[in-house]
Amino acid sequence: MRAGIAVLTITALTIPASAAMAADWNDSRSAQRRAEELLDRMTLEEKIDMLHGEVSFDYGFYNAPIERLGIPALTMADGPAGVRVANQDVNEGGATAMPAPIALAAAWSGDLAEEFGRTAGNEAFTTGHNVFLSPAADIFRDPRAGRGFEAFGEDPMLSGVMASRQITGIQTNPVLADIKHLSAYNQEANRLVGGNAVVSERAYQEVFNRPIAKAVKDGHPASAMCAFNKINGIWACENPELLTTILREQMGFDGFVMSDYNATHTTLESWEAGLDQEQPSNFHYGQTLLDLVNDGTISEDEVDVRVLRILKPMFALGLFDQLVNTNGFNESAHAATSQRIAENSMVLLKNAGQLPLNVRGVGKIAVIGADADTDVAGGGSSLVKGTTSVSPLQGIRDRVGPSVDVEYSQGTDPIGNGASLLPGPEPVPSDVLTTAGGGSAGLTAQYWTNLTRDGEPGINRVEPFAALRMGFVALPAFNAQSPKLPETDSAYNGEASALWTSSLTAPVDGSYQFSLGAEGSARLYIDGTQVIEVSDAADFATNTWDVTMRAGETHDVRIEYEHDVPTGPDGGSQIKFGWVPPAEFVAEQARAAADLAAQSDAAVVVVRDLATEGADKPTLTLPQGQDDLIRAVARANPNTIVVLATGGPVQIDPWDQEVGAILQAWYGGQQQGAAIARILFGDVNPSGHLPVTFPQNEQQMPTSTVEQFPGVGVDTQYSEGIHVGYKGYANQDLQPKYPFGYGLSYTSFTSEALAVPRSVPVGQDGLLREGPLKVQARVTNTGQRTGAEVVQVYTGPLPGVADSPERALAGWAKVTVDPGGARNASIDLDPLSFAYWNADEDRFVTPRGTVQLYLGNSVTSAVPIGSMIVR
Repeated sequence: MRAGIAVLTITALTIPASAAMAADWNDSRSAQRRAEELLDRMTLEEKIDMLHGEVSFDYGFYNAPIERLGIPALTMADGPAGVRVANQDVNEGGATAMPAPIALAAAWSGDLAEEFGRTAGNEAFTTGHNVFLSPAADIFRDPRAGRGFEAFGEDPMLSGVMASRQITGIQTNPVLADIKHLSAYNQEANRLVGGNAVVSERAYQEVFNRPIAKAVKDGHPASAMCAFNKINGIWACENPELLTTILREQMGFDGFVMSDYNATHTTLESWEAGLDQEQPSNFHYGQTLLDLVNDGTISEDEVDVRVLRILKPMFALGLFDQLVNTNGFNESAHAATSQRIAENSMVLLKNAGQLPLNVRGVGKIAVIGADADTDVAGGGSSLVKGTTSVSPLQGIRDRVGPSVDVEYSQGTDPIGNGASLLPGPEPVPSDVLTTAGGGSAGLTAQYWTNLTRDGEPGINRVEPFAALRMGFVALPAFNAQSPKLPETDSAYNGEASALWTSSLTAPVDGSYQFSLGAEGSARLYIDGTQVIEVSDAADFATNTWDVTMRAGETHDVRIEYEHDVPTGPDGGSQIKFGWVPPAEFVAEQARAAADLAAQSDAAVVVVRDLATEGADKPTLTLPQGQDDLIRAVARANPNTIVVLATGGPVQIDPWDQEVGAILQAWYGGQQQGAAIARILFGDVNPSGHLPVTFPQNEQQMPTSTVEQFPGVGVDTQYSEGIHVGYKGYANQDLQPKYPFGYGLSYTSFTSEALAVPRSVPVGQDGLLREGPLKVQARVTNTGQRTGAEVVQVYTGPLPGVADSPERALAGWAKVTVDPGGARNASIDLDPLSFAYWNADEDRFVTPRGTVQLYLGNSVTSAVPIGSMIVR
């Protein structure tokens, strides 16, 4: 039974309404009629209860059942990289860890997106959920964005297709899909404290809302989620332009809008803007909303409209007819789906002949990398506990069998939140640190839940480095750092203090710069003398100390820390002890890895970043000395292959010329190791293409200024306008490292246009008709292996439009061709690729004139194939 309206309701695991309860509504009447008849039986209090959640630790969000009427609970699972099963009593909290959405986008396959959705929807349903909080149709605006891996890349057309097809797949089950996060939610900085996207109307419509419009039009999601941030000064969840004018009137959305977690800030303003359901509780709706109805401020008729928006898709998608269960799913079949998507998503960035490996030609393989023996994933609410795990190391061993010696070397310290997510120099590694008495590499760490280090420490352990990043990113269910690192209890998110002690031995002669960064207060002592202090830093601040040392010198290190400043919503204790050693320094772990590589026929170096909800990446540089590791290994073995297990682009300039092959593997899900191995050994021909541009470095991106990312104060200036991603590189004359759409194969292809639309009329709605918008292309495999090519069509600048992208994706086809063969492809073009947002007319308009079309396998390789007259 629902609890009465209260300020906060905490619910335990609740079994949804029974089959008997729902029997009255299980018939063949239309969803609209059934919803209206059920609404007539509801009391006002019951209607209000439908419009807010109850906090439950067993679900992402939860809306309790109304047992009197047989209304089942809305039991919501976090996504979008698979189903996060919060209740550990259900399948031990496990589900299939799917490749991250950025990987799915790299497959350039709507069919796989739909299969992803069907699989995840089935798992949601059979683990007790009838709402899946997925997909995320956000734009990967800057490669440092923490949640970029949850999105489908930087192009709105590609993102919209992937989102709509995934929704279609999800909703083949009795499960409501939820399109998120509306809108212009493109970074984690300031997300919970009023982070404000300052964006032009045209960019807002053409770039950030276009994927949502495509998903609404073609996927018909049952629900939508408004985001944490502000857009041009107005909270997303109380933004009438977004929730009513754009979403409902312009896009035609007819489902219900829920808030993200605590993203509701008002009652009446949110209600009038178009927010239907507050999540995860009733801080602003609930009793306050009921009072507004009772005093006449809000009519019950308005409430009825909102409740119908929820009930109708519940009926239409079968939530009353097929109640959720916890019977489990076909784990082996779903694991195979995850692996197939991973295999299709991986992008071969470079190959100088090292790949594919011949298992008969190698007797020994070195697998190197701090987390090469684990499966890497992004952090936050999308983190899924997989039903199994195949690391790259295990995948390679399984593939080659006992005939090949596969040996592992870690190469660097494990990849941690503090080392990866805090700015400043790399942490001082365990290679040069020794605990008291020479017992262990690293530092002795002690933690207290007070500011004075009184009493016995709550934690007393050895840590490889002194770098701590608490807060949301460190919560156990959301923490994506290396499992080799110990977790730190959330009790240390508030007032806390810590002490690290060790002995540091200088590895080489030369000049060293030591750094200490902290939120709060911290001090570094060398041989008992304080050399660095950070005092009462409300925001993370770093100070440094320069010193000259001789190889073999040993010094006592003591670091004191107090988290004595207010904790932000995503925050907690933050401290990092770093250094810049002499250039000739090579860590002992890297030397050991290089020695192993020198003794091997091939070296596979698996490197990773750490991308997560709750924090953006401070840099595109690989964390914790992984660049140095790659260089050391490559110099020891010319047959070095680098596998990038990252959530997006990273900077590869420090080493890319020294290695023979680079494979972008993304966060590849629970079967990532098996997929990587099958590509490395040629069982699978790589066919992924980049859905996001790889920059040369952080200074050569369309969003390289601090005003653009992460912003100044709470304001982020979207001053690149419509020129997001690859469009911005062209607009600013920036040369990417690897362009949007790029991807190599073990074979080679040529593509040619067979037919191009010559003259297409503009309809009364201002858009081109979809029917005539097709390019016929022929793809020929000129190599020796069967392979798949992604042939892409781009438009040139629009006629008569002053500010128009040099290239814009209009359509694509993924075509599998046998060696020496050829296949024709019919490529549908999106009418919106020929239109722009006209603020004066408040709609998309297609300018008349001539548009050049281009065909290729990336945005920079596309060549002219003819012009099209728009009339």
